[in-house]
Amino acid sequence: MENGKQNEERLEGVLMVSIKDIAQACGVSTATVSKALNNREDVNPATRERVQEVAKQLGYLPNAMARALKTNRTYNIGVLMVDKADSGLKHFFFASVLDSFKVAMERSGYDLTFISSQIGSQTFSYYEHCMYRNVDGVFAACVDFASPGVQTLLNSSLPVVSIDYVEDGKYAVASDNGKGIELAAEYAIGRGHKRFAFIYGDPSQVTDARKKAFVDTLAKHHLEADPNLILEGKYIHAELAYKLTQQILAEPDRPTCVFYPDDICAVAGMTAIRDAGMTPGKEISVIGYDGHPMLRMVGPLLTTVQQDTESIGIRAAEIMLRLLQKTEIPEEERVAHVGVKLLEGETVAQL
Repeated sequence: MENGKQNEERLEGVLMVSIKDIAQACGVSTATVSKALNNREDVNPATRERVQEVAKQLGYLPNAMARALKTNRTYNIGVLMVDKADSGLKHFFFASVLDSFKVAMERSGYDLTFISSQIGSQTFSYYEHCMYRNVDGVFAACVDFASPGVQTLLNSSLPVVSIDYVEDGKYAVASDNGKGIELAAEYAIGRGHKRFAFIYGDPSQVTDARKKAFVDTLAKHHLEADPNLILEGKYIHAELAYKLTQQILAEPDRPTCVFYPDDICAVAGMTAIRDAGMTPGKEISVIGYDGHPMLRMVGPLLTTVQQDTESIGIRAAEIMLRLLQKTEIPEEERVAHVGVKLLEGETVAQL
């Protein structure tokens, strides 16, 4: 109880510190303090440093409401990461992209707030929740972009930057998923593989790009993509990946290499291969996707496609900041494409 009281007193003290208090302590005007706290260049560097140091000593925190009234911004960005499997923050790719985006936006003074359709017992649309939280913009990833609620948000007046969803006139950052599958398929074909199984994830632009690249790359090498071995799975669904691998292994003319939609599914597939008495990377080759650093530590070293999550988050923040600053973005710069690379491992045999 005593600690709680001390914290309350401390908080009250912080909130009571004003720009006037700092100005009085430094012997300068409130206008100079305001400029110094906002890193304005028209303030003497020594004065700016002195003001910021005194503000820190006094425990000054800017008043968010006052700043919002002055700038017409809340410095709050909504984050929409609500997919059917509720896997947003559990998915290595999206969690890593969000972390990169968060760091970049916080450097520019912005906070992040998660957006959903439920607040307590009340149900909101995504757009209504954004209005309720008064966000300046929205970062959208790992959602069903075809859903009416998301489409309403995309077509609203709010600045929205999407991840891996490209639509005319909208703003997005997209990983080159087609190129990733092409690199992986070329690598496996180069090691002598001719018959493949391909497990894909939930319906999305990402899935469509990967499936097309798989079929096109095989066709380029005059190889058949057996439709019976192109199987619908789910992203980061280990149990389903395990069962589909068992199904593939039971094929009379089974493939020599299996593509998985992500590294978690690939590890589950390797478990199914071991349980069938075989060795991943020898009797059956395995290729993952995402480049999860922890999962690559599970032997044998997984061959996978690495996505540049840091660059994706940074590019998304750059676009968001340009939108918030109302900077005109040419049509050709509204979608940023980020490359991928193949990480060779020990799970694709040389035939």
